Amino acid sequence: MTTLPTSTRDDIEVASPATADVLGVPLAITDYERTLDWIDAAVEAGARSYICVAAVHTVMASAEDPTLRAAVLGADFTVPDGQPLVWALNLLGHRLGDRVYGPTLMDRAFARAAESGRRFYLYGGRDQAALDELKRVLSERHPGVNIVGGYAPPFRELTDAEDDAVSEDIRRSGADVVWVGIGVPKQEKWMSRMRDRLEAPVLIGVGAAFDFHAGLVPQAPRRMQELGLEWLFRLRQEPGRLWRRYARYNPRFVLGFARQYLARSGASGR
Repeated sequence: MTTLPTSTRDDIEVASPATADVLGVPLAITDYERTLDWIDAAVEAGARSYICVAAVHTVMASAEDPTLRAAVLGADFTVPDGQPLVWALNLLGHRLGDRVYGPTLMDRAFARAAESGRRFYLYGGRDQAALDELKRVLSERHPGVNIVGGYAPPFRELTDAEDDAVSEDIRRSGADVVWVGIGVPKQEKWMSRMRDRLEAPVLIGVGAAFDFHAGLVPQAPRRMQELGLEWLFRLRQEPGRLWRRYARYNPRFVLGFARQYLARSGASGR
């Protein structure tokens, strides 16, 4: 287990949670409330931080994509979003009762922000109409929440001029937290690349949470999520886009973690 460096400003210190390695990715030993408390503390500290939200896809893709891996390792911490990652951490001796699921983390953060006045910026969405619908849903669900801006980027790399315009828009908004919903690996790479250009204290990549909360994509039933079968539900919704991902990464994760677990068990038994 390791502890990531702290983020500091003056006499304010924000200690990142302890982590445990799963196939080369340090995953935070945390829960929703501790993660939300950390976000609030990082905002108060004015720290320039970002959080990754990892499922099996993120862990496995990081082994093949050096830029993604660097972005994940450069985060202040990465929470276990996927149920299989929670099982893996528990097998390694930790006692996590639940995952930190990106859509739920986002929803709970908005509920808290409706009381605290935290200012949120939304970067992502399928298009401007989808982003507007997301704003409407979240504002109705959490009356009083302060959504200070948003941008739905095109499905391509932004030019330097466009990056500058986004940076300036976020600066003018005075956002405390930027929620990033452009999918893995784009959102991790974007946060890593843009972190030093943005004044907002915290960036959080939450993948499909934008589509879920906007009502564009249905979420798996709770029981399927608890059984680690969310991937199967999503595969049925978008087979053409997702079948290669799951066929490639799910078996590799099972085999890779089995090797990690057996190697650890063998080492501890010596």
